[in-house]
Amino acid sequence: MRQKILISALAALMLAPVALNAKTLRWASQGDILTLDPHAQNEGMTIAASSYVYEPLVDYDKDFNLVPGLAVSWEQPDDQTWRLKLREGVTFHDGAPFTADDAKFSLERAMAPTSNYKAYVNGIKEVKKVDDYTIDIITDGPNPILLRQLTNLFIMNKAWAEKNNAQQPQDFNANQETFSARNTNGTGPYKLESRDVDIRTTYVENENWWGKDTKPGNVTRVVFTPIKQNATRTAALLSGEVDFVLDPPAQDLQRLRQQAKIVEGNEYRTIYLGLDQSSPELKYSSVKGKNPFADARVREALYVAIDMDAIKRAVMRGSSLPTGTMIAPQVHGYDASLAERVPYDLERAKTLLTEAGYGPNELSFTLDCPNNRYINDEAICQAIVGMWAKAGVKASLNTMPRATYMPKIQNADTSAYMFGWGVPTFDALYTLQSLIHSKGEGADGSFNFGGYKNAEVDALIDNIKVETDDAKRTAQIQEVLKIHAQEFGHIPLHDQVIPWAMGKNVDVIHRADNRLTPQWVTIQ
Repeated sequence: MRQKILISALAALMLAPVALNAKTLRWASQGDILTLDPHAQNEGMTIAASSYVYEPLVDYDKDFNLVPGLAVSWEQPDDQTWRLKLREGVTFHDGAPFTADDAKFSLERAMAPTSNYKAYVNGIKEVKKVDDYTIDIITDGPNPILLRQLTNLFIMNKAWAEKNNAQQPQDFNANQETFSARNTNGTGPYKLESRDVDIRTTYVENENWWGKDTKPGNVTRVVFTPIKQNATRTAALLSGEVDFVLDPPAQDLQRLRQQAKIVEGNEYRTIYLGLDQSSPELKYSSVKGKNPFADARVREALYVAIDMDAIKRAVMRGSSLPTGTMIAPQVHGYDASLAERVPYDLERAKTLLTEAGYGPNELSFTLDCPNNRYINDEAICQAIVGMWAKAGVKASLNTMPRATYMPKIQNADTSAYMFGWGVPTFDALYTLQSLIHSKGEGADGSFNFGGYKNAEVDALIDNIKVETDDAKRTAQIQEVLKIHAQEFGHIPLHDQVIPWAMGKNVDVIHRADNRLTPQWVTIQ
């Protein structure tokens, strides 16, 4: 009996350091997660939340190098086939084993009509099961970036999805409610404990996670709380109510640098304005019978009437990189000369509008803008509306939370809108195909809500999809960006610089995709 007591005591002592080291990470952002379905909404915060629970076949390390995820290796038997060997001994949170059936099902699910992840499955023709732990991904041509596309394609359990009638992704834009929108079953480092929309979402450590022994951080519980008001988010951090704020207000950064900790870096996200240039008549406008945005002179006028240096100084407090192109510096295909903005020129804006047939205050429309998605999004839009007014343009600002905003814009119910586009593949094709290619099948034009269209540009993008010569491919990317800029197909504003704020006892690894990774976080 005495020996059993001693053994129990020794076991307790051995476990004590782990228990003492277990930490809860309480963090906040201005808006809530949109859905828990991993293929329903291609939006940064939502993708981050999915990554706590679900895992991709191929992953990124902290420097965005490709590393094994649920696939341990890959090879190309031919230029249209990728063979992936899957990780054995992995289980889903409900205990079911992970196999090739789950990988094949998940990739095909991301290709479904209701999926918002078509940009990631671009070029995939077919997924074949070779054996229980091997799949072949067949592409419809050479695909030089397929592995990077796979980094955001999360793997679900096929049997769980079938049991809960979740074989298809939630149709988020149609306000569909599904089991997978509020429940999860992945293989990832954390399990969903509770979900209270717009109030709190809680995760607990997955004790059976295959990567637990190499986890660099000590977070065993994650509590996420959306806090819309800037002042309230800052106060919550300084009072110790939360440990981390993803989007600290720019006006509070100086105080936070003194009283907390700031870690910052450039994000791979470009903030831009889109304009409906394809509708016969512009929605939400006083101009009837035609579409003023179909005229490149009007689009140029709106561009040159925006003083981005003033917005950087007064709104962003210096934390932005004004740009004239649609991709950030980290993205393959970036050209610094294309990123130079056309100069701010109020008089030219007035002249262009006059030439297009619009006198002072004759052009009016609504600018839609989120108020809890991008850094200072509403304030930026307010500043732009004021600048346009100086050029004689009457724009009404319409702001709303992102849960309402995303379906509205994705249903093209807009005249002009703000959007932000990150590039998780770190390759410009992700932007060119989604934002600049005309609307077509699959990912083509899937986020081109304004209907920009140019046949030469479409042909170039189609070539970029399959071109394996890097020099030729880069030249084609830059030609697309050049033509698009000359036509003012969109109005790029700036690349985000993202500061993260946290308690002085919190250590994180800052990411260019603005994704907080709890398993990398250490709390002292």
